[in-house]
Amino acid sequence: MKKYIEERAVEIANYIIECNATVRQAAKQFGISKSTVHKDCAERLAQVNPALAAEVRKVLDVNKAERHIRGGMATKEKYLHNS
Repeated sequence: MKKYIEERAVEIANYIIECNATVRQAAKQFGISKSTVHKDCAERLAQVNPALAAEVRKVLDVNKAERHIRGGMATKEKYLHNS
């Protein structure tokens, strides 16, 4: 794996942990796709820094568990502003 990819994976992981960010937020912050963020955190980071990969996995699992709530809140906001 190329050095800049390893560095990017670590940088993204640190951002997600510090900001409790979602994959979408991280992708927007770094100007890359959600798929790249996910691949960096799920696969590449495990090879580079397994401990950091485990921490990121915890944050991403919480985000995944809460995503249906966020979607409902977004829909509620949408219809409150359209009234």
